[in-house]
Amino acid sequence: MQSIGSTAAQQPPGHAASPLSLRARWRQWWWSRIAPTNTLTLTQRNVYILPTGAGWMLALTLLLLLVASINFQLNLGYLLTFLLVGCVAVSIYVCHSTLRGLSLHLSDPAPQFMGSASPLEITLTSARRQPRHAIGLALHGSRNWVFTDVPGAGSSIVQVSFEPTHRGLHGVPTLKAETRYPLGTFRVWTIWRPAAQVLIYPQPENNPPPLPPGEARAQGAGHATSRGVGEFDGVRAYRRGDPLKLVVWKKAAKSFASGSDELVSRDAQQLQQQELWLDLAATGLLDREARISRLTAWVIQADRLGVDFGLRLPGQEIEQGNGAAHRHRCLEALALC
Repeated sequence: MQSIGSTAAQQPPGHAASPLSLRARWRQWWWSRIAPTNTLTLTQRNVYILPTGAGWMLALTLLLLLVASINFQLNLGYLLTFLLVGCVAVSIYVCHSTLRGLSLHLSDPAPQFMGSASPLEITLTSARRQPRHAIGLALHGSRNWVFTDVPGAGSSIVQVSFEPTHRGLHGVPTLKAETRYPLGTFRVWTIWRPAAQVLIYPQPENNPPPLPPGEARAQGAGHATSRGVGEFDGVRAYRRGDPLKLVVWKKAAKSFASGSDELVSRDAQQLQQQELWLDLAATGLLDREARISRLTAWVIQADRLGVDFGLRLPGQEIEQGNGAAHRHRCLEALALC
């Protein structure tokens, strides 16, 4: 939008604006009249209708039938022409009422990782008793339609997805709903600007290196060294009731292979003697996005192991913690870094 506007501003006086510039200005003005909302109720004010290509051909056919009937005084021709005109008039009402009165609601989208499609869950709710058929939803400018039928006095759920191009906080793209039911001669549509936003996590690195060594706590209680492959926290014999996420499955696989059934778990007490800190300097990479991608993989790995970890970023430090909320906080910080 800005580049188009700046190009038009640099044109000499009296030079006519290009069609692309006029189209962009028209679209900007039109979308500025549509208020962003996560729940949209379709009324006469936001539902539009126009004939399709098949509709224009049908209109031309009816015109030819009418001229031929008048020219040759064909009573059956009059009957057929006005019968078809009546069917078209009824189809206009049915087509428009298929969308009119429908309610669209967008559920809050869940965060997704970069490189994967972000699904948008839309609930279509109808209050009238008659069902609504062949309602399609898609991203504005896309031809990937998802069609559904909405039962009478019921609802239907549709998922439309889009692929973000970069990490961070994204506004949900503009959506459109359309139907051509029942004859396909008229197109009824609406434009919807959701107000929701979706958080896109950085894409984790494939096959990341082991977690960095733990740092001794400031209190000086214990100075255990790194054991490699993320096992800086030590192990002990398995006790009944230990969480499965604390079991060292690599050692368990070796025990099973040797005919033993001994299991070992990570020692939570020894874990308290060290702190795992994830920061950009520990990645050993130069590219900023590659650093963030490796930190993302480390956050996922540490969360899977169930260990406490902290995250250090420029101008921000997230204290030690674990669990789903801590994982989301760290991934959010990496996404917005």
